[in-house]
Amino acid sequence: MAQSGGSAPGARPTRRAARWERYRVTHPFSARDQAGLWGAIVGVVGLAVLLGWALDMKGGVVIVAAVPFIVSWYENRRTAFQFDAAGARFGTVPLPWSDITAFVVAVPEGGTHALIGARLRPGASLPAGGPVAASDPAMPAPIHVTVPRGKFDLRKMVAKSRTYAPSHLQIVVADPSGERLAT
Repeated sequence: MAQSGGSAPGARPTRRAARWERYRVTHPFSARDQAGLWGAIVGVVGLAVLLGWALDMKGGVVIVAAVPFIVSWYENRRTAFQFDAAGARFGTVPLPWSDITAFVVAVPEGGTHALIGARLRPGASLPAGGPVAASDPAMPAPIHVTVPRGKFDLRKMVAKSRTYAPSHLQIVVADPSGERLAT
């Protein structure tokens, strides 16, 4: 299967290609995250002005240098679930493809959220220190995240997994009547 960016599933993507070769579901905008983003922007502009005055330095250099870090921090705060050529991330918990056998998707009846989880290969364990969501009766996987139903698209997830995930990965839909492979 041809890969864009010249990378094979499970391989580390190039920096340029990594941003677009992924499937990502975000948390909704929160006032706290917005305040953090604007606080960081104001802080950097203030630092740029201070350095420009104190060191007779161009403040634009500070702003240009800080913008990628601010954007990266903000994106990481909002990401609920993501997978790319390197593996999957559940909130802040990264998992390599070698530890994952299947993604499990559960959409509780009448709920406003969907659950996305991962089944791990025998012998694999979750990384130490990472926050893991409390167990949910609708989710048969050991690690999962809750995402807004309106931001989750199973068809898009399946299509992206065919392109960027290793061929051994399955996507399973779990509901009260049982489990089935997503198509």
